[in-house]
Amino acid sequence: MEYVENVLQKVKDFRLKQGLSHENMAFELGISQAAYSNIENNSTRLTVSRLIEISNILNRPVYDFFDTTPNKIYNQNVYDSSLGYQQDIENLYQDNKDVYQKLENSYKDMINLLKEENDFLKKIIK
Repeated sequence: MEYVENVLQKVKDFRLKQGLSHENMAFELGISQAAYSNIENNSTRLTVSRLIEISNILNRPVYDFFDTTPNKIYNQNVYDSSLGYQQDIENLYQDNKDVYQKLENSYKDMINLLKEENDFLKKIIK
């Protein structure tokens, strides 16, 4: 959960930098101020689609809310003298793998939550 809290802190920081209140954000998202406060305080789960909406409102790319930035790809000729770069490439690969794993886990958690909500709603309907 610490990872989600870091994302929410960045949402709050970017919101404050732009001088937007909870009311402003709630209006733009089409939800109540209390509902937005619950998202930012981590009382309500932040969904991926909601994060995308927030990033659009704040005019920030989604990756700004994570502890990573997109990698630039450079073409490089590899010569015997550049073998020292192999470790850098391995580190870059590992960093990307870690970020991917965190995103994958987040998606799996969201799928499980949606399944639970679906089951709950089915029980209510019956």
